[in-house]
Parts: sequence; C-alpha cells; structure tokens
Amino acid sequence: MSQKKLLGKLYARHIIWLITLSFLMGTLFLVAYYKVHPVFLFAPFLMLVLVTIDSFQSKHSVRRNYPLVGRLRYLFESVRPEFRQYFFEGELDGKPFNRRQRSIVYQRAKNEKQTISFGMQDEPNRIGYEWAAHSIYPKKNDFSQFRVTIGNSQCSKPYSASIFNISAMSYGALSKTAISSLNEGAKMGNFAHNTGEGGISDYHLKGGDLIWQIGTGYFGCRDGKGHFNDALFVEKANLKEVKMIEIKLSQGAKPGHGGLLPAEKNTPEIARIRALEPHKTVHSPSAHTAFSNATELLYFIQKLRNLSNGKPVGFKICIGKKDEFTEIIQAMLNTNILPDFITIDGAEGGTGAAPLEFIDYMGMALSDALVFAHKSLVDYGLRSEIKILASGKIISAFDIAKNMSLGADACYSARGMNCVFFQIYFS
Repeated sequence: MSQKKLLGKLYARHIIWLITLSFLMGTLFLVAYYKVHPVFLFAPFLMLVLVTIDSFQSKHSVRRNYPLVGRLRYLFESVRPEFRQYFFEGELDGKPFNRRQRSIVYQRAKNEKQTISFGMQDEPNRIGYEWAAHSIYPKKNDFSQFRVTIGNSQCSKPYSASIFNISAMSYGALSKTAISSLNEGAKMGNFAHNTGEGGISDYHLKGGDLIWQIGTGYFGCRDGKGHFNDALFVEKANLKEVKMIEIKLSQGAKPGHGGLLPAEKNTPEIARIRALEPHKTVHSPSAHTAFSNATELLYFIQKLRNLSNGKPVGFKICIGKKDEFTEIIQAMLNTNILPDFITIDGAEGGTGAAPLEFIDYMGMALSDALVFAHKSLVDYGLRSEIKILASGKIISAFDIAKNMSLGADACYSARGMNCVFFQIYFS
C-alpha cells in the first residue's frame, strides 16, 4: 500500500474520532449548562462505543479504517438486492428469473389477472430473442394430448404422466408444509411429484403420484455402509404412490458434486426417512457405488425394474462429456436393456447450495443437451423406446412448448412450483 493511501486512511480515522468526541462533548455541554434532558447523551455514547469497537476489531478492515462510517458499506450491501428489485430492475431484468416471470407465477398462484396490456415488453430484434411460429389453423384443445405414456416394451407397469410435473426437491431442503402442499397440488392437478434424493417422507404421501429419485447416498434404501439395500428399496418402490423410479447421476446446478447432511440437520425424523443413524454427519459421494460404468448402470436399471415389479425406471443426467452419454446408448444396444426415460437436467438448474464453479461453469445448457440427447437416441434407433424429460428454468407454457419442440416428451419445474407454494401459503 502506498504511503499516500495509508496516510489517507489514518486521516479518515482521526477525523471520525474527532467528530465523535466533539459530538459527545457538545452534548455534555448542552446537558450541563442548558439543562437538556440526559436522554440526548444516548446517541453520542452509542456512537463512541461503535467507533471504539470498530477501531480495535481486526475482522473487517473497512470498519477498522473507517470506524462507524464503514458500517454503511455493509448496510447498503445488505439491502442491495431489494433496492435493485424495487427501484432499478426492469421487467425483463433479474436472474435467475426476471421480474415478469416472477410476477406471472405469483398471479397464477393466486388466480389473478394474467394478461398483459400495451403490447410486448421484449425486444424482438435483440440477439437471443425466442419466439413461437403459430398456425392460422388452430386445433381444438384435447387434454388427453397433455399426457405421455412412460414405459417401453421392457416395462410391465407404464405410467401416464403429465407433460408438466414437480421437479426434485427433498424433504429437509424444503419443510414438511412445503412438501405436503406440493404433493397435494400434484394430486389436484393430476401430475407427478419427484421426491428428490432425500427419500420418501410421510409428507410425500398425501395422494399425489410420486417419482422416487435415488441419488448416490441411496437415502431410504441404503445399508449401514451407505450402499444400496435391496430389501429397503422393495419396501418403498412398491408403494402405490410410487409410479416411477429415477436414478440421479448428476444434477444441473452441481454436476459431479456430492452432498453433505450436517449432523445438526440429521434429526431422528430425517434419519428414519433416509435410513441413517441420527445426529451424525453423512456424506453423499459424487458417484454411485452400485455401478461404475455404462453397462453396470443398465444392469442396475434392470434390477430396479424387477424389484419394483415392472415400474418405469430411468436416470437423470446433466450432460458433460458427450462421449459418455453416447457410451450409455451403445451399452443399451449391447445389453438390450433400455431405460424407460432419461431426464435431461440443464446446467441452469437451481440448488440450495453449490460452489460458484459448479453453478456457473459446469454442464451443458438444457437447450443444447435436449437436442443432443434426442438426436443421439434417434441415430441409434432408440428414440421410440425412451422418453425424454426436461428440467431447467421451466415455468411457463412457452418454456414447455420450446423444450418439447427441442426433443422433450415432458417437463419438470422446481422453482416455479416452489414459488406457487410460497405465494399461496403466505398470502
């Protein structure tokens, strides 16, 4: 640091101390000679205490160099998102969803006005603008077309799924009220609710159809060493509410990243649901232990299909290396074992927590991944046997239509559904 800057900081600290002491002495003078009420001494004494604390603490350099005044930096930083959202953010600004997207979710959650006046707000000539080509010969709605049958020739219990479903969010990451509400909403809307990798809780069993997701921790179907347990899987997989089983290979927001359940969050209830020992930290590895290559993955899929008495089984993946996805397809031809569905999770997917390197820089975007997965299955002659589900920032009918046009048969939504719950519950 230059001598000039160092002197500047020293001068700033001395000036703040001088102002503080002057304020205190001035107030003392007013109280002593003009009989001002002593309550007015509270402000200068508080100011003196804060300046003293800031000057001698060693945790924050800004507060140490600029006592009291430096606290404004942290104050403004704490309210920065609110100021940006309410005063400066445009209708099409904001990440991961813009203000208009958030508004439409809240309006639909409360069954309020959903139309927009005064023409389009987007710029149709901007780079990246997306639009749908409409027809001058519209067809009458046929709600039977809003469902898709998942289950190929190797599946004895195919499932008629909605084209729009609740994506994976675990109990533990969400509260019991949220999980119960989402499941009851799935029952009302006649769509499926993905459990997330946290296992099947009592709050998932409110009448809605379930897609049981199994991650690397095998929560709900694991033995004492964290390996897959056949008996526990059979017990849960054959619940009438469970319609499909999804093996999570990787998640869009953090592909290749394991998980951690801290001991303080591993309550007796969570431990019972996930087949764990309570009050112990549990690590979910970054890779599965039940298989280590494409061929073993397919034999594991066949095993789960048999143990579940023929229910649809598939896997979820955020595509990274294209040749690894192609290798899985080639193994399907070699083993003649076909998953019933593949969930493509885009890198833009959300999560409760992940490192910046994973959130922003790893995995293939959903649009690119859908096109690649669809074309790969077509090239190997397997597209008619395997359905594709899409997940990644899908909240509107346009998002559904766009992703289905790129190759998806059905879609998931996590944050959109979650916003609906919170808006309804707290309204």
